[in-house]
Amino acid sequence: MPPADLSVLAQPVLEVAPLLLGGTLTSTVGGDLVRLRITEVEAYDGANDPGSHAYRGLTPRTEVMFGAPGHLYVYFSYGMHWCANVVTGEQGRASAVLLRAGGIIEGHDIAQARRPACRRPADLARGPARLAAALGIDRDLNGHHLVEAPLVLTLPRDPLPANEISTGPRVGVSGPGGDATKHPWRFWISGDPTVSAYRPGRVPSTPR
Repeated sequence: MPPADLSVLAQPVLEVAPLLLGGTLTSTVGGDLVRLRITEVEAYDGANDPGSHAYRGLTPRTEVMFGAPGHLYVYFSYGMHWCANVVTGEQGRASAVLLRAGGIIEGHDIAQARRPACRRPADLARGPARLAAALGIDRDLNGHHLVEAPLVLTLPRDPLPANEISTGPRVGVSGPGGDATKHPWRFWISGDPTVSAYRPGRVPSTPR
């Protein structure tokens, strides 16, 4: 198959984020096929966003976010879990979309083996750490271009209509004065059972 066309990812992050909903991620990490449909994402807007890792500028950790759109930014969360983000916007200006949740559509047995404690199929990739685990994503994929194996992003042929998308504050994010939680920069497919539960931020944090 020809490489996926991800040129749309060069747009501003708040325009790109809802366009990812309904798209698919196909993982062949370790030679095992797992495919999921993206159902929930969050936008992080770099220097304009106190909730972003890139808010204070370029660091070795955030270098990928300042690169070309369509690459994967992977980070370790709370010393326990990997989380994955799609880099967006113009090169040199950091922004990214956190992949918050998805529904497994192929490779359920592999995803279950990677998440043996999971009891419901809808929970296999329900949350950013679970999504990364189900797809086999870790630091080795930081900077990976999402047009090639072992992880390929395919955007939906037609964006979901606005009446099928919900928006709200990001999960667990706080910023100066709490204002970061007021931005409705989380997007999800309305009514989908794989969407994660909302938790407001309680202490200042620095996600994407």
